[in-house]
Amino acid sequence: MKEDLNERKARILQAVVIEYVIGTEPIASDLIASKYDLGVRSATIRNEMAEITDLGFLEQPHTSAGRIPSDQGYRYFVNYLIGPREVPGSDQAKLKDSTSGEETMKELVGETIKTLSRMTRLLSAAVTIRNQEVEVRNVVVTALGPERALLVAVLQNGLVENRIIDCPKELSLSDIGRANEILAQTTAGTSLNVLSKLKLPSTGKVPLDRLLRSIQTSIRSLASDLTRGHLIMEGEEYILAQPEFLRSPESREALLHSMESDETLVHAIESSEAGEITIGRENEHPLENLTVLRRTFTVGGQDAGTLAIIGPTRMNYDRNLALLEFTAVAVSQTLTKLLT
Repeated sequence: MKEDLNERKARILQAVVIEYVIGTEPIASDLIASKYDLGVRSATIRNEMAEITDLGFLEQPHTSAGRIPSDQGYRYFVNYLIGPREVPGSDQAKLKDSTSGEETMKELVGETIKTLSRMTRLLSAAVTIRNQEVEVRNVVVTALGPERALLVAVLQNGLVENRIIDCPKELSLSDIGRANEILAQTTAGTSLNVLSKLKLPSTGKVPLDRLLRSIQTSIRSLASDLTRGHLIMEGEEYILAQPEFLRSPESREALLHSMESDETLVHAIESSEAGEITIGRENEHPLENLTVLRRTFTVGGQDAGTLAIIGPTRMNYDRNLALLEFTAVAVSQTLTKLLT
């Protein structure tokens, strides 16, 4: 694909992408000639742009209009025209701040996604890994009052999940202690898949057995939820305000539809076979007008989830990719220190 464009055509395509990302309007040859030192006149650039269009890297929205990048053009730009880019120190500080001070994976990732969305002015999201074989570190239950208790499950990948459960009135603190002994014996080191079918023993003591039945129901529900993956999303208002979706009711409706479906977004973010970047029609319906940037984050070297930036195909690829890569590394390092 790289050989399809010579050096000058590649520089023209690069200029069109940069200017279109900034200005959101079709780019004319006169603009490229005036801002970029290509050593040729506007007429030559116009002819080159026509040839680049014929090759499929640019599109002409209207007759006599300027050109905009096609999905193929953005793909060429991402594959061949983006150089290494450092994340500015001020942005690094903001992202590092968002990964400090939180005690669970969900809280840390949630704050990080919020910061990333504000910085990119796009939709940012994360999906904690959907893996039935993730092991349980421990499950404990703590009394909250006469008839309520808190169930806490900690996984080996750092995820912490809580559930409120009902307790029998006659329950004693020694019953709570015995329940925790049973949980330590039956849940530590087991996988989520095993946990989803957990069957706790009967003790013959009515209040304790009622508590164990409530715990069993909550643990099964919790394990089922975790194997489906957990979606965290921020910035819907930013992506809906992008000019592409303000100008096109059809595109805006498709975008709203995609954001209404957690299953659609989870599948798009977790789609590892699609690679780390999918652009426009490389995505499945209804995401054909979007770009999805993905990076995996880990805990102690074990995959824990995927971070994503989602926006129109007209986005600042080099900056967003650099921010996402930095964020994934920062989240992985913090979670590993916190949870291993």
